Amino acid sequence: MATVPVYRWRLAPDGLATRRQLRALGLRPGGQDVAAQLERPRRRRGPLVAYLYSIEQAKPVRPMTPARWAALERANAARRTCPECGRDAGYVIPASLSMCTTCAYPEEQRAA
Repeated sequence: MATVPVYRWRLAPDGLATRRQLRALGLRPGGQDVAAQLERPRRRRGPLVAYLYSIEQAKPVRPMTPARWAALERANAARRTCPECGRDAGYVIPASLSMCTTCAYPEEQRAA
């Protein structure tokens, strides 16, 4: 496995971008290997690492099809549905509770 060049924060050459930067340009890595690595030093922990990809080899983002929109809508609806009472909570149910707040704290709902 070949090593990739490592650049310090804000010193990466032109023509390379992170995933987020590619996405802002309407691009995606498209299966290419990591071209370089960006490191941002921190005081008491290891450095933050971001992988850089070539902008020239990047491919356009795939468009959302009606089927993908429908699947995304179903997934978001499942995240809002309480498994205890089966109602749409109107918000994404926290993983820490794994149920809506009405089911998690019934005594507080009665007092209000």
